[in-house]
Amino acid sequence: MQLIIDSSFDEQNNNWLVVMKGEIDLFNSNDMKSKLLALLEDKPANLIINCENLDYIDSTALGALVNVSKNTKGYGFDIFLKNVKPNIEKLFRITNLDKVFKLEGDPGEQ
Repeated sequence: MQLIIDSSFDEQNNNWLVVMKGEIDLFNSNDMKSKLLALLEDKPANLIINCENLDYIDSTALGALVNVSKNTKGYGFDIFLKNVKPNIEKLFRITNLDKVFKLEGDPGEQ
């Protein structure tokens, strides 16, 4: 299954709103990473990623997200993962990446 990424910038709150649909795996994780990094280069801001329609991620996706997180934090911002399905949330918790990413958090909740 392919990955579809839609994004828009919320000027009022200085956040990138990103919607991911499909699966992130070995075949498309670099593309996902490149798209997210391009957003940050365009306008450094928080990345709020809606994962409601994201069905699967693998370890290469986790690695790509960690790389994007380092860049995001370098600008002084964070990645927020919203509407994460239980199977994906479990992967973040098992790898302790739930401590790196803000699962279901909002920028105002920090």
